[in-house]
Amino acid sequence: MEDKHLIDSKDLIIRQEEEPDMAEVFHVNVTAFEQEDEAKLVDALRLSDAYVPNLSLVAVYNAEVIGHVMFTRITIENEGHAVESLALAPVAVLPEFQNMKIGQRLIDAGLSVARQTGFRSVIVLGHPAYYARFGFAPAINWNIKPPFDVPSENFMALELEKGALEQVYGIVRYSEPFGIV
Repeated sequence: MEDKHLIDSKDLIIRQEEEPDMAEVFHVNVTAFEQEDEAKLVDALRLSDAYVPNLSLVAVYNAEVIGHVMFTRITIENEGHAVESLALAPVAVLPEFQNMKIGQRLIDAGLSVARQTGFRSVIVLGHPAYYARFGFAPAINWNIKPPFDVPSENFMALELEKGALEQVYGIVRYSEPFGIV
C-alpha cells in the first residue's frame, strides 16, 4: 500500500465537479461520514436553486475522487430583508486521505472561487478550531443567528470581502434540501 503521507501536492488536482464524478462524490461522502445523509444532501442540493455548479469541487488523486466540498446559496434574513450568502457544507475526504490537508485545500479553493464569483460571505457549522484557520469567526459577532439551536461558537461566518457583513444581521435560511424550516 502506498504511504499516504507521500502525496505530492502537484499530484493532487482540485477542480469543479463534473457529471461523471457524481457517483464517486456520493461514495466519498458516504465513506467519510459513515452514513448516506450527507451524500443524499449533495444530490438534493444539485437539483435545487441553491446549487452553484462552480462551487462544488473535487480533489482528484491518481484519477480517483478522494475529496469533495460544496458551497450553496443561502440567505440571511431580517424584517423582510434578505442578503445572499453561501453555506459551506458538506466537506468530505476519504478516511485514508484525511489529516493530509486535502479538506483544507478544497475549502481554500472554494473560498477563492466564491470570491471570484462575487459572493461576499460564507456561513459554516463546524469545529471552531478548524474553521478559524480560514478566518471564520462566530456569526453572532455580526448578530447572525442559526435557524436551530447550536452552540454559538460552532456557527460561524466569514467575510469574503472586507465589511461585507457590517450591516447584515438576522437568521440564516438554508435551502429546502437541508430540511431546516
